[in-house]
Amino acid sequence: MMRYLEDFWPGQVFKHWPGRTITEFDNIWFTLMTMNTNPLHFDVAYAAKTQHQRCLVNGLLVLATVVGMSVKDVSENCIANLEYESVRHTAPTFAGDTLYAETTVLDVIPSKTKPDRGVVYVETRGLNQRDEQVIILRRRILHARRPADKS
Repeated sequence: MMRYLEDFWPGQVFKHWPGRTITEFDNIWFTLMTMNTNPLHFDVAYAAKTQHQRCLVNGLLVLATVVGMSVKDVSENCIANLEYESVRHTAPTFAGDTLYAETTVLDVIPSKTKPDRGVVYVETRGLNQRDEQVIILRRRILHARRPADKS
């Protein structure tokens, strides 16, 4: 959907669909592709000796997936992502977990200097298949205002 600044309001909630199951391949491929050398993400023998006794999904993969799930609803038509204000990993994610996401609009701020745009401030939560929050983040998105009807 082509959303403009006027299509957002504080308190609005988007439940993003569909979910995405993270596989062992996704995790290993993403971890090695991004040159993350922590064996906790790809060495089963090493991970077996750690607190969780198995490999953890790379936190940046969790972040990228949850943000990606929100794009269709909150930023597909944006001018730019301006800021990731905060990102907190609140629980581990493991291969085989399915991620879901929901976004709440916190504020909508029209630009004071450019009347054709404004900022949408959102909080997105990532949840696993047990409805446990695994990540929460806040970001600011620059959106255009709806073009004037010239007919």
